[in-house]
Amino acid sequence: MAQYKNIDDLGALLGKRVLIRADLNVPMKKDQDGKTIVTDDTRIRSVTPTIIYLMEKGAQVIVMSHFDRPKGKIVPEMSLEQLAQPLADAIKKAVIFINDCAGDAVTETLDAMEDDAVLLLENVRFHKGEESNDPDFAQALADNADYYINEAFSCSHRAHASTEGIAHLIPSAAGFSMEKELVALENALGNPKRPLCAVVGGAKVSSKLDVLTNLVEKVDHLIIGGGMANTFLAAQGINVGSSLCEHDLADTARAILTKAKTQNCTIHLPTDLVVAKEFKAQADNRVVGLNDVARDEMILDVGPETVVKLTEMLDDCKTLIWNGPMGAFEIAPFDRATVTLAQAAGKLTKAGTLISVAGGGDTVAALNHAGVSDQFTHISTAGGAFLEWMEGKELPGVKVLEK
Repeated sequence: MAQYKNIDDLGALLGKRVLIRADLNVPMKKDQDGKTIVTDDTRIRSVTPTIIYLMEKGAQVIVMSHFDRPKGKIVPEMSLEQLAQPLADAIKKAVIFINDCAGDAVTETLDAMEDDAVLLLENVRFHKGEESNDPDFAQALADNADYYINEAFSCSHRAHASTEGIAHLIPSAAGFSMEKELVALENALGNPKRPLCAVVGGAKVSSKLDVLTNLVEKVDHLIIGGGMANTFLAAQGINVGSSLCEHDLADTARAILTKAKTQNCTIHLPTDLVVAKEFKAQADNRVVGLNDVARDEMILDVGPETVVKLTEMLDDCKTLIWNGPMGAFEIAPFDRATVTLAQAAGKLTKAGTLISVAGGGDTVAALNHAGVSDQFTHISTAGGAFLEWMEGKELPGVKVLEK
């Protein structure tokens, strides 16, 4: 089990300049008055405890982040200036913004700043050197800090200057949010309590091939839902009608099923289905067996019999990893399987018999929809990083923090 450097490993913080890599790439929209507002401040709130702790220990705190994809150019609407006030509201301290992230202007601002304020740097992706992990840019970032803290797990699957390069140059550590994430992931897949179950849903097998291939070697039970399940059913000769299905991946699906048997991993596919002729809320639908899907019908959810069996199986599990919905959860009534299974997992977690870890954008939305986000052991806001972790890949921004 890997051990990671944390804030305590940095030693005394009084008078030290600490540069935090946050992920402030939050969703925003214009309100009725034309003012740009944050619609989900989860990522801002996640970095707040680390900022406050560092300030209480007498450190001068600097925050850097990316926002959107400016591709090495200055794009005014992607400036981090619009995040200064939301960050100030979260930490209840003054936030000073500067329209660069390295160089003399940053140094001079830090020298002139009051102790009870945080410096927010401009979008690191305005510099070409960020995404290319340019050593000179990493050094320029490091020049204005004594210590570096990574609080951006969601960006740590990329070896960028602000996530990986800088960590080689000055003493570095995982922040509280990053540390919590790493502990949760280690408990879920690195050294889990068994039986271990994974739910993998979503539209396409092609987007999660590496996830499935890795998981059949690691988990005891693998539940496949969403449009992905259709591909596995079709690969076994089952007619899926007009459903979303990647027929060209039939051989791949069969290979995964065969591999699972050799690894003592039980794959759970639907045994009954909810079908409709159109994809819309409250569309006429019916529950059918595997051999009863009509040519003009599409599978939009897992059937109730399947959900009962999965819930019973989950009762005996000790750890659950979840990525992707079971069906078209965005439209009722095709959200039933996702909601029922999520609520069962939440209940078991609350009872203390299950460790539950979930991640990915659709997954977070599905668990919010089911009303169980606060019941899971850990929910990661990371998308790509969470998927790559499930694929068993090494995350550069995490690897560099190992002791």
